[in-house]
Amino acid sequence: MRWSQTLIPTMKEIPSDAEAPSHQLMLRAGLIRQLMAGAYTYLPLGLRALKKAEAIVREEMDAAGGVEIFMPALQPIDLFERTGRREAFGNVLINFHVRRGDKTIHLALGPTHEEVVTDLVSRHISSYRQLPLTLYQIQIKFRNEERPRFGVLRTSEFLMKDAYSFHTSVESLGETYQKMYKAYCRIFARCGLEYLPVEAESGPIGGDGSHEFMIPAANGEDQVVFCRKTNYAANMERAETGRKTPPLTAPAGAGPLQQVATPNVGSIEAVCKLLGCSPQQMIKTLVYLADGKPVAVLLRGDHEANENKIRRALGVGKVELADTGTIFQVTGAPVGFAGPVGIKCPVIADHDVPLIVNAIAGANAEDAHVTGVNVGRDYQLETTYDLRNACAGDPSPRGDGTLEIVHGIEVGHVFKLGTKYSVALDAVYDDEKDSRQPLIMGCYGIGVNRIVAGLAETKHDANGLIWPLSIAPYSVILCPLSVTETEVVEQTETIYRELQAAGEDVLLDDRDQRAGVKFKDADLIGIPLRIVIGGKGLKEGMIEAKWRDAPDAIKIPVAEAVATLRKMLAERRAAEAARVPE
Repeated sequence: MRWSQTLIPTMKEIPSDAEAPSHQLMLRAGLIRQLMAGAYTYLPLGLRALKKAEAIVREEMDAAGGVEIFMPALQPIDLFERTGRREAFGNVLINFHVRRGDKTIHLALGPTHEEVVTDLVSRHISSYRQLPLTLYQIQIKFRNEERPRFGVLRTSEFLMKDAYSFHTSVESLGETYQKMYKAYCRIFARCGLEYLPVEAESGPIGGDGSHEFMIPAANGEDQVVFCRKTNYAANMERAETGRKTPPLTAPAGAGPLQQVATPNVGSIEAVCKLLGCSPQQMIKTLVYLADGKPVAVLLRGDHEANENKIRRALGVGKVELADTGTIFQVTGAPVGFAGPVGIKCPVIADHDVPLIVNAIAGANAEDAHVTGVNVGRDYQLETTYDLRNACAGDPSPRGDGTLEIVHGIEVGHVFKLGTKYSVALDAVYDDEKDSRQPLIMGCYGIGVNRIVAGLAETKHDANGLIWPLSIAPYSVILCPLSVTETEVVEQTETIYRELQAAGEDVLLDDRDQRAGVKFKDADLIGIPLRIVIGGKGLKEGMIEAKWRDAPDAIKIPVAEAVATLRKMLAERRAAEAARVPE
């Protein structure tokens, strides 16, 4: 492709409304342009990169046994009503009414396709002999994003690969899950991403059945808990810590239990300000309904509750913060004054709580707190649990190491759905005994746009993007220093034709511009290999070649130019392929 015949509107200045590096660079390099908040046009360079990412995803999904289909973006609203997700999605679900003849039809634009694919399979899969089956698509999704930001990282319209597997047993689901997990590792490695597979909250089946794939990035909106020594990684919802149950007897030096007046002061911050203490000295008492029954959860004042951990510790299906009536029933006080001393419901505590000597807590009385609270004397515990969000410096749950918190961009997620959708949509099969059973499902998603944006976010320098060969819009950019010198033009055209004939993607910068302008644009758009052809070099029988990520150019004899360039590209591709797991 010739620069003069395509659309590459590069920008010198950083757009004022672009916060993240990926957003800035994708705009400046002419990859995308915004139509409105949350909606972008992909220009030629951006679309080529996106299509290359899509091709890698498709190749690996096919190799893992997936069968490609293409489902409608328009979906009937009743599917979401049958699964209960119309309310769950809330305003995120883009839905509307259309007139068809004398009828009004209620439709939605698909934010995802669990309902559609389950409905499809329910109509065509009836026997265990037809299973297992994995279906996938690469399709536009729509979500009414309340706060579109960071360019194509968070939009209302995006390209997604979503796959769904159907099984007769948990063991069969586990086999496909592992295939998808390995396929995802290959996809992201082939795309040149540095990624972390992190443990995530499990589906209804439980176990270790959910992983997110994260790109560590300073501007990532997700928090990842990571231990470099043990390679443990999990998202914040799932992350465990290596803390253990401490002694549960009254500590030496326990002070007297005293009640103090704290009028109109119910928050941790307000109590600390009034009493001159720190949040670490306080016990935070949260009252939950666990499968409808009240239970008090104790945390250190500066820690955040993790409701998934609380649910697992209690062995219940659902936990939610109690209503004000329940709180008054078990504490005798309004919200903000609950404490472990004398509370009228079961109590569980995080590992750190018994370590607080002479703690401050709510007095279970309006406008009052108690000081000098100690385990084993003022409240009793049989054991403790990991109930809070992990913090930097916590011990790793996988061995000798400490946790750190890094930010990440989620690009993929694999998880076990179980029978949630098959039961709701009557997707059943006949087993070996001719008994009707609900299908067991898995779900596997990749944000294809996020692969491209993730590379832009993490693979750049002060001059612009740095693409891997696998995703680069073009592998080679030819930069003739003069488009009026016959010898330069002829030699450039020869290299251009021969590289194209060899199957290489080549961009020829045929603009009548100064060398500095061409070099800056070549660096900005990030094409991996830049070839410079100039009159002075040709007189010496040489051209220059420079990798985008290399500090210096090398000289190549003109007579050996194409063969040498092809060898360089082949070696770079082999190096990239060597980083892909088996």
